[in-house]
Amino acid sequence: MSRLQKHLLRLVHASRHHHTSSRMQHQASELRTPVCPVGDEAALRLARQCLLSGQVIALPTDTVYGLACDANNETAIQRLYEIKGRDEHKPVAICVHNIEALRRFGQAVHLSDELLTRLLPGPLTIVIERTAQLSNRFLNPSTSKIGIRIPDFNFMRDLCAVWHEQPLALTSANRSSAPSSLQVSEFRSLWPQLGAVFDAGQIGLTEERRLASTVIDLATPGYFEIVRAGVALKPTLSLMEEFGIRARKIL
Repeated sequence: MSRLQKHLLRLVHASRHHHTSSRMQHQASELRTPVCPVGDEAALRLARQCLLSGQVIALPTDTVYGLACDANNETAIQRLYEIKGRDEHKPVAICVHNIEALRRFGQAVHLSDELLTRLLPGPLTIVIERTAQLSNRFLNPSTSKIGIRIPDFNFMRDLCAVWHEQPLALTSANRSSAPSSLQVSEFRSLWPQLGAVFDAGQIGLTEERRLASTVIDLATPGYFEIVRAGVALKPTLSLMEEFGIRARKIL
């Protein structure tokens, strides 16, 4: 065997060793990230522990899988943007337990309880001015507004209820510009960067679910603006008409 052939064999062997080592490291990293069914009795406790330690977790909502963290933890929010690969000036929403919590973190005096309870819980994000209760300077630094969700999904609402009545920052579980996820395997590449993944199986049967929540700006009394059409556009527009709230701009 020539010297050149021996050198090429060594290179091939080194390359195989490198790829095997990288694959094993990636698999080991994945194994360190717990994947917990939402029905497991330890799921809420594990999620709360992750949030307390400033980690980002993945969990199901009533539309797509999301990434969540403590909305008032500066380090956690920065980590959320890093994992997502998202421009820090592109807003993320928060998720809360009920209407009372929505009013605590958003200025919603001009929105009646009747309207809010007709809109929520559900696949809708309501954008209003934030209150001083949202103290994180890294949370949507380019706007005074905040999008607030109350997902119609028990695990999410139960987690918000046990999380010190504090808000969770919430964005979809995918890299920016990538499709949103209807099952946890679709964002497997993000697992090594997460504190835990909470699995509810496939949460949508149609591709329409990937459109995520409808986003409506209700910050100006008497007016609305559709920011994103999402999956709940038609019923949302019907309620705006019923309550006499006029459109500034409709998609």
